[in-house]
Amino acid sequence: MKIAFNTLGCKLNYAETATYERGLMAAGWEVVPWTDVADVYLINTCAVTETAEKKSRNLIRRAHKTAPQARIVVTGCYAELRKEQLLALDGVWRVFGANEKSSIVPTVTEVLSPESSLRDPSHSQQRSPSTGAGPLPLMRPRVATDSGDNTSSTFGNATFGAYSSGEERTRAFLKVQDGCDNFCAYCTVPFARGRSRNIPICEVVKMARDIAAEGVKEVVLTGVNTGDFGRTSGESFLDLLKALNKVEGIERYRISSIEPNLITPEIVDWIASGTKFQRHFHIPLQSGSDTLLKRVGRRYDTALFASRIDYIRQAMERPGEPRVFFGIDVIVGLPGETEELFQETYTFLKERIRPAFIHVFPYSRRPGTRAAEWKDQVQDRIKTERVARLEALCEELHTAFVREHAGMHETVLWESSEKGGLMGGYTGNYIRVERPFDAARVNQLEDIVL
Repeated sequence: MKIAFNTLGCKLNYAETATYERGLMAAGWEVVPWTDVADVYLINTCAVTETAEKKSRNLIRRAHKTAPQARIVVTGCYAELRKEQLLALDGVWRVFGANEKSSIVPTVTEVLSPESSLRDPSHSQQRSPSTGAGPLPLMRPRVATDSGDNTSSTFGNATFGAYSSGEERTRAFLKVQDGCDNFCAYCTVPFARGRSRNIPICEVVKMARDIAAEGVKEVVLTGVNTGDFGRTSGESFLDLLKALNKVEGIERYRISSIEPNLITPEIVDWIASGTKFQRHFHIPLQSGSDTLLKRVGRRYDTALFASRIDYIRQAMERPGEPRVFFGIDVIVGLPGETEELFQETYTFLKERIRPAFIHVFPYSRRPGTRAAEWKDQVQDRIKTERVARLEALCEELHTAFVREHAGMHETVLWESSEKGGLMGGYTGNYIRVERPFDAARVNQLEDIVL
């Protein structure tokens, strides 16, 4: 049996897809390219924006056109939020929501493998008899209040472990946490992935050892709200970091997307003491306006955000040594974002924080969220113009960050791909560098002068 995969969205999705792929390969399935004719297509969807949902639907239609007799399996955030809508699409055989991900591999192998006595010839066993046109309601817990309070029994505490296969044979994404309890006004994640929960440290360490056994040198810790680790197991994020630091074979770690209020001085001090964790932080700001941060329910203000950045720099930076790479998430065009409030964000980033990179996202109105009902929506043309301004600022700041490191010593982990006779890699503080391709250097750490 042949299966093809396609993934949209975050690193968490890619880690989960890779885990499905390993499980099915172990059961004897052949993984083929997405464009090939397959018996089964598995699509891991995203719902963070309207565009992501549209891409998810288009992938389903493309798979059905390529192989009309194939079964299409759909999972991911869009699958949780719009299950009935997806089941109405031609070719869709199963839709697995957030609580059903661990059953994907056993269900596919038990029902669709040639030797299975449970094999089901139906292409639409789950399909609803109602396939009328038009949008279907958001499948979610009861509506959150403006305070963000929500008590949902839709999701259990369980989450399944996942990690991606080595990207460029050098880097893997390791899922340590899932879900979120914040219920920010603009966000569907708590409805799509459930409440905050985590994998016990012992299981995370086992996965890290499995990654090391594959020869991968670098691991990126991923989660919806990574720093909230320990919510269901009673363990701490710092204890997780310390346990992972002891895993032999893994040379470098990075932390993906940690909320500023969860970066404690204890975590920073420990990382700065000399560990495998790199001078690289990915931190969501979303807005540099305290007015907007309060309105959408973020759990910090700009003063706290700036103080955490300052603390990290003071702990980890020394004259003449590599600086900390900060990648900052910003949402442009939140409801109520006037030109004055946008300028607060722009000024805060340019003059106060000066990150190495800005991940800019235009606000996307998500049905079922509180912000979607607010009347002061920002026009698309204004969002587009503001995105361009922040992207130009990002280019300016990133160029300056790289230039400041000229002549400094750093360590690069070389990747396997070759382009134009060159190979690339990242320094510990995430500066991209290139050199002539040399197969002997693939997946090797090398000290260089920038």
